[in-house]
Amino acid sequence: MWIRTNDLVEVIAGEDRGQRGKVLRIDRKSGRLVVEGVNRVYKHVRRTQRNPQGGRLSKEMPIDASNVLLVCEKCGKAARMGARYLDDGSKERYCKNCGAGNGQIAPPRARYAKKA
Repeated sequence: MWIRTNDLVEVIAGEDRGQRGKVLRIDRKSGRLVVEGVNRVYKHVRRTQRNPQGGRLSKEMPIDASNVLLVCEKCGKAARMGARYLDDGSKERYCKNCGAGNGQIAPPRARYAKKA
């Protein structure tokens, strides 16, 4: 999964299709993520000292990672991402539409550095 927190993603399936939002949390074990403003549900809460009003609380619930696409920073489109090695041996995400780099994934490693 090439998605990290604070990335901008677009929902491609489900009730909130077409909406864009920032990734708030990721659960890599279950392959789900929480996106800001997407998949909102009402949680009914009773009155407590912390919440004296009670009532219905609107909150975001996790959606499957396969239902979102990362938005490219350069072209602004929701696109599939790939991984490639740079000349110094570091690994980066890149947009498969425009080919622009989209952030480093792994630090430089001598094994993958191009020999000059």
